[in-house]
Order: sequence, then C-alpha cells, then structure tokens
Amino acid sequence: MNNSSTQIPENLLISSTMVFFLIHSMQVGVGILGFEKYIASEAGYNAWISIIITGAGLHLILWIIYRILEAVDGDIVSVHTFVYGKYIGGGMNFLFSLYYLLLCVTILRTFIEVIQTWIFPQLPVWLFGLIFILLIYYYVEGGFRVITGACVAGVILGLPLLLFKLYPIQYGNVSNVYPIVDHSILELLASAKGSIFGFLGIGLLFVYYPFIKNKNDSKKWAHFGVFYTIITYLVTAIVAFIYYSEEQIHQIIWATISLWKIINVSFIERFEYIGISLWVFVVIPNLCLCLWAASRVTKRIFHIKQRYVLWIYSIILYVAIFFLEDRRAIDRLNNFTSEVGLYFLMYIPVLYLLVVIIKKVRNRHEA
Repeated sequence: MNNSSTQIPENLLISSTMVFFLIHSMQVGVGILGFEKYIASEAGYNAWISIIITGAGLHLILWIIYRILEAVDGDIVSVHTFVYGKYIGGGMNFLFSLYYLLLCVTILRTFIEVIQTWIFPQLPVWLFGLIFILLIYYYVEGGFRVITGACVAGVILGLPLLLFKLYPIQYGNVSNVYPIVDHSILELLASAKGSIFGFLGIGLLFVYYPFIKNKNDSKKWAHFGVFYTIITYLVTAIVAFIYYSEEQIHQIIWATISLWKIINVSFIERFEYIGISLWVFVVIPNLCLCLWAASRVTKRIFHIKQRYVLWIYSIILYVAIFFLEDRRAIDRLNNFTSEVGLYFLMYIPVLYLLVVIIKKVRNRHEA
C-alpha cells in the first residue's frame, strides 16, 4: 500500500542516522531527573533490573512499530485508516493527537516545576509557560528538519551533564545494590511500570516515519537509540542507588539534580543551576516533537494547514498548565500520562495483529 498523502519531498527528508537522536532525545528529558524514586518504591535497590526488563520490552515494541509501518507504508493516520476506515480511523487518529498533546503538557509543566523549585521559586508559571511555548512554536514552525537538529544538539549537550552524575560514586557504597535479586518478578514488573513515563516517546516514530530517507537502514539506528537510552537510565539509577540509602531514595523527588549539588567545582558554587539551565536544551526537543506530532496528525485528519493547528494547540498548552497549581496535581498528571502511555504501548501489538489479519483478508479477496 503506497499512500501518496504521506510522500514527503526529498528536501524535507532526514538521514537514517538521525533516527538515533530522535529516539534517544525523546526518551531522555524531564523524566530522568527524578525517576529513581518511582522505580525504587516497588523493587528497592533491585529496581535497576526493571530498567533492563523495560528495555527488552521497548526493543520488541519498536520492532512491532516498524512492522506495522512497513506493512501500510505510511504514518499512524494511514495505519488507522487502513484498519478502521475513514471515520473510525479518524477518531483513533484524533485520540493519538490528543495523547501527543498530553505528553507535551506533562513535560512542560513538570519542567517548569523543576525550575521553580530549584532556581526561581518566585517567578510565575505564566511567564515560564509563555517563554517556552514561544520557543517551541518557533522550532516547530521551522519544520521537522529544524526539530531534528534540536534533538541532535540536545543529545550532545545532555551527555556531559549525565556523565557528571558519576562524580558522587566516590562517596557512595557499592554494597547498596546487593543482594542482586531479592524481589519477586511481580515487584520488578511493577517497578518497570513506574519507569514507563520516560520511555513513551518511542511512539512518535508513528508520525515521523515518512520523513526518514532510508527507512530500512533506520531500524538499526532506532534500536541503537533505545539501547543507549536504557544504558543511560541504568547507569543513572545505579549511581543514585550507590550514593543514597533506600530510605533517602524514597524521599528525594529529583535525585539527579540532588546529585549535581554534590559536584564541587572551584569556580561554580551551585552546579545544579548550570545543570538545570543546560537541561533546557534537552527538554525543548521533547516538547517540539510532541507538539509537532500532535499538530501534524490533526492536519492529516482534517486536511488543514499545520500552522492553524499549531496555533490552537499552543493556546491549549498554555491554558492547560494553569490548572496544575502544586506538586500533588503535577504528580497526578504524571501518573495519568504514564497510565495512558502504558495502554498506548499495549495497543501497539493489537494494532499489528489487526494489520496482519486485514492484509491477509484483502490479499485473499484480490487473489
């Protein structure tokens, strides 16, 4: 099936290697700043094993996504239209668009809270929101290649900050991670569920797949991106477990930022300020990809200019952050988004089965 509506001009395509940055940058954002608390609540110091379990599941999901997209030769809009038809498929696509917008709201409001908690507690939400949304709009308006460039910059700038997190190991206790397995498989799976928010960005491949120049070659880069993400989360978690006691892990909301505080540099008194400031360049690609995906899917459904959808979604995004006034509300939003994202990931294998069945039925009728 060759859907002409998803044929992208050559000058707008990206090379297959860029998929590594797109996959990784969407999975390493605000979530990695404080995920340790959530995974440790179910499996204690064994929670690092749950990250490996999550990684194995993500590689399987990624393989399924590619199988779906190859079968239909299009994006998620093409897939749902192929499976459900124009109207039901349109409804499913709109739900996906809202899901991507929900991700954007969650990431933006959570990062604003990080800035307010650690750097500027007195500055209002409306000011942060306005600055971020104007910046995101500028990137998205520039097109997908501009967003891809932002992802590359985010990965490059984020790596040194993550490496700085290794600094506290010298003050930690390696024996904290022993014994290696003293929790049940159900507890490890529950811990894996607690880490799911950070990995939800894998689903955006459904939207930008048509923009990849060499789609077959991009598979290895996508899997490499997932692998690199898992290693990043694994090292981050183990460092936190080595440094903090289990009781401290359960209490500390932003473990990564707290570890940045330990770094002692003669010419920088508060390294966490530098870390959070530079982390803006890591979070911006998250927001850009989500807003771009939400607006593009809606554009494809209703056949209107993406710019108009972008205006509407930017306003919705700005208004939405005002309804989240405190940490408790933001926690509820993160939990809700994680639940929705988990159902989204569970839906992908079902969608694959539907695609396979429908293709077989249609091929049989055509024969």
